[in-house]
Amino acid sequence: MNVAEILHQHAAGDPDQVALADVRRGRIRRTTYADLDRRAGQLAELLRRSGLRPGDTVLVMHRMSSELYIALAAIFRLGLVAMFVDPSAGSAYLERCCRLHPPRALIASSKAQLLRLWMPALRRIPLTFSFGCRVPGAFRAEHAWRLPGDETIAATDSNAPALVSFTSGSTGAPKVVVRTHEFLLAQHRAIEQSLALTPGEVELVTLPIFVLANLASRVTSLIPDVDLRRPDAVDPAPMVHLLSELNANRAAAPPVVFERIADHCERTGAVLPAVCKVFTGGGPVSPKLLQRLQQVVPQAEITVVYGSTEAEPISTVALSDIAPGDFAATDAGHGLLAGRPVDSVRVEILEDRWGRALGPLTSHEFEKLCRPAREPGEIVVHGPHVLDGYLGNGGADLENKIRVEDRVWHRTGDAGYFDERGRLWLLGRCAARVRDDRGELYPFSVEHAALRHDTIRRAAVVGLRGERVLAVELRRRSQVPDLASLLKSLTFAGVDSVRIVRRLPVDRRHNSKVDYAALRTQLEHAS
Repeated sequence: MNVAEILHQHAAGDPDQVALADVRRGRIRRTTYADLDRRAGQLAELLRRSGLRPGDTVLVMHRMSSELYIALAAIFRLGLVAMFVDPSAGSAYLERCCRLHPPRALIASSKAQLLRLWMPALRRIPLTFSFGCRVPGAFRAEHAWRLPGDETIAATDSNAPALVSFTSGSTGAPKVVVRTHEFLLAQHRAIEQSLALTPGEVELVTLPIFVLANLASRVTSLIPDVDLRRPDAVDPAPMVHLLSELNANRAAAPPVVFERIADHCERTGAVLPAVCKVFTGGGPVSPKLLQRLQQVVPQAEITVVYGSTEAEPISTVALSDIAPGDFAATDAGHGLLAGRPVDSVRVEILEDRWGRALGPLTSHEFEKLCRPAREPGEIVVHGPHVLDGYLGNGGADLENKIRVEDRVWHRTGDAGYFDERGRLWLLGRCAARVRDDRGELYPFSVEHAALRHDTIRRAAVVGLRGERVLAVELRRRSQVPDLASLLKSLTFAGVDSVRIVRRLPVDRRHNSKVDYAALRTQLEHAS
């Protein structure tokens, strides 16, 4: 089944429902399912007349907006493959991705088109389409609005590629991630169930994959007018205004965005009583942030979603299901509660052998590697919305996948354990664990215990010349933290010293995952 058929069915069954509401030049634009279906058909006709055929790859470079999802729907209708590259990763990363999987066409905003001036990989793309201002060498996508719409939807095999993206973990080379139409449908079902998507709801959303799920579930997506390439620097005021203006009852964003919203509401005294469901993930979510958010959205059920590029979602936990004892466990160094796995996946904890290839294994050999409750190890996951492999990258498959007879398990690279109640707890990246003559120390056990101190915004632990060093970033540079009290609270971890840094190095995409290798280099140079 072609996923575009779902949007076409919604346009026929409920044409006037608003599918997307975004902001352009200070004005709220509403796009109904009928509008989305009509525009997608017109753009599909333009792409078809330009010579694109089923199976061709189209690189899409456009901020979240109605144009982005019109383009995506048009691509799916023709049986083309949409390709996305994280815009925050930099030009060198984009060049590598285009070499790994060369696209035949580019659809981009007029601003993104400027990258062609100094990026050979983009100039090599044969066909270019631009939304917005006229750009030399590019077809104006808006010319499609003069064309009759293409009503046909390409019949695609369920295993046909629909969407290509790239992952590199924190520091590795890009890996080509291919999602088929069948995979996208399975992922939608998992998201719809675990996030309780209900037709007619209205959600502020800054996570692109969640917009796709909303479109399929007839949930209206509000897309704020903010630059999400630097989520830790977004202006929260437009998001708070949009939530209030359109009476949204849901919100979904990474934790760093909700930190900005909480900062704004605490500063202005604003509350959002209409919001009844909040979902956050894409990075570690501290207990302190959850408690701050509850003050901002007093009527909301706040849910943390744990997942990865290759498996989204894996588990969820609602704030109402986190007991005071669970917060105390985090403070005592037991990690972050991630909740119960979603129904459609199976999760296991293996003996931590991260960095070494595993398999192929028999079921018996795999079971011998599985750890019992309370024993930490690496988190592996299997299910219909878990990617089995990477395109043309056997080395990455060996490193990140385990074949167990007729099943493929994905190695998340995260460490964790199950408690006696079957709940998953996170301990941080396997590659970031500290190994010394005192044993092993996983990062989250220390870092989230440190975050209970009010002066600390971020924390990260590394091994440095035989010492366990905790680096902390302060909420305000003028603050003077009580380092003696902090060290005393971390006695269980054997932390030797605390270093105050101006800014911890974090990933560009979510601005929440620490780059431990960069931090170690930073601390060594500062010594």
